[in-house]
Amino acid sequence: MKGAGQLVRVAPLLSVMALAACAAPPPEALPTPPEPTSAIEAGLMPGPEIAALNIAPGIAERARKSFIESCPKLLSRNDRSGIEAYWTPACEAAPLWAGDPAGFFAAYFETAVVGGGGGFITGYFEPQLAGVRDREPGYDVPVYGLPTDLVRDPGYSGEGRGPLGRIDENGSFVPYYERSEIEAGALDGSAPIIGWAQDPVDFFFLQIQGSGQLIAPDGSVVRIGYAGQNGREYVAIGKVLRERGVFAPGEATMQKIVDWLRANPAQAKDIMDQNRSWVFFRELAGDGPLGALEVPVRPRASVAADPRFVPLGAPVWIDAASDIADGLWIAQDTGGAIKGANRFDTFWGAGAEAKEIAGGMSSDARVLIFLPRGTLARMAR
Repeated sequence: MKGAGQLVRVAPLLSVMALAACAAPPPEALPTPPEPTSAIEAGLMPGPEIAALNIAPGIAERARKSFIESCPKLLSRNDRSGIEAYWTPACEAAPLWAGDPAGFFAAYFETAVVGGGGGFITGYFEPQLAGVRDREPGYDVPVYGLPTDLVRDPGYSGEGRGPLGRIDENGSFVPYYERSEIEAGALDGSAPIIGWAQDPVDFFFLQIQGSGQLIAPDGSVVRIGYAGQNGREYVAIGKVLRERGVFAPGEATMQKIVDWLRANPAQAKDIMDQNRSWVFFRELAGDGPLGALEVPVRPRASVAADPRFVPLGAPVWIDAASDIADGLWIAQDTGGAIKGANRFDTFWGAGAEAKEIAGGMSSDARVLIFLPRGTLARMAR
């Protein structure tokens, strides 16, 4: 080893042995503090006044409209962040506000910093890929709905919901089929097929995005959205490719990953199978994909967040190193890779421009959460 070799060259062997005998024993490693599991555990403190953020009117108006769509769910769902917020005044005022839209947020909200405020953002979009409702030649990738045998562990006694899996032929609860098994036909007869995609690489990334559009040769569209997941671990294949020496750190953008998979078809399936997670879909009606809040996510207004740290429906101010993502967003979605305080995934819509922006979005950021005025003071009492 390099360090040991250098030590031997600068000291006689006897001296090295004597030093080793006299050396104090190494200190015991300090235990690693547990990761916070809520905004309260991460730390919550007041941020700057909203008026000082100089929110552009167009950005504020997009956010106000998305906030209005979120309010019915925001007022009725259980919040996991530990933040004791009273949203009714803001929700009642938002549809009636006729003045400067930025003034609405300044009048009804205060800012809060969670866990120091330093964050990281990525981007997602609504993929459009070649697909049909009924199978045709050249369309061979099944788009599965929820399987009938996907269940939660009936014997689970811990906190929250039990793990997902299935009951095997012996009556035992086991993990559900992973990606490679599903692709090999494990779901035949146990899951409905709601459409057929043409390209397995496109469909792989549609699963990561969580929603998308199947565009048939005649131009007809089937919009599909997230219905569930197989309970197996999500693995980012960009990380796999970095570990295998394909990309250097910071190089693995979505478009570069897609290009590599297409250029290396013999290896592409093995790489994609490293992500054992599989997403099931349902057909959607309406003018936009649904997020986890069960309201449509809107381009340049909706963001995915970890609901343990951000109440879904809350406004989020992002000041990113990638300036295009700067502005006010509404937390309306979640994601398998969106974990931790101040980790966000910005939504950019559908089409080529959205794909390009989302695929290249990878940026450090400073983040503020907007909470109803008086929330922090009430929680401090």
